[in-house]
Amino acid sequence: MALLNWRSAEHYDHTGDQPCVCCGKPTPLRSDRGKPVHKVCAEAWIDAHPAKKKDDA
Repeated sequence: MALLNWRSAEHYDHTGDQPCVCCGKPTPLRSDRGKPVHKVCAEAWIDAHPAKKKDDA
């Protein structure tokens, strides 16, 4: 299982909760791209969608 390191303050939005893009429940957490998502939801999504190698594309 993927384990993300979200210790950085940039993963927390002090302006308030928004619905998680995966489960829809409120979260103050944000992905590297600024999307609202729980850490566990992001980890589960990464496991379910493995990155393709350039040779496989």
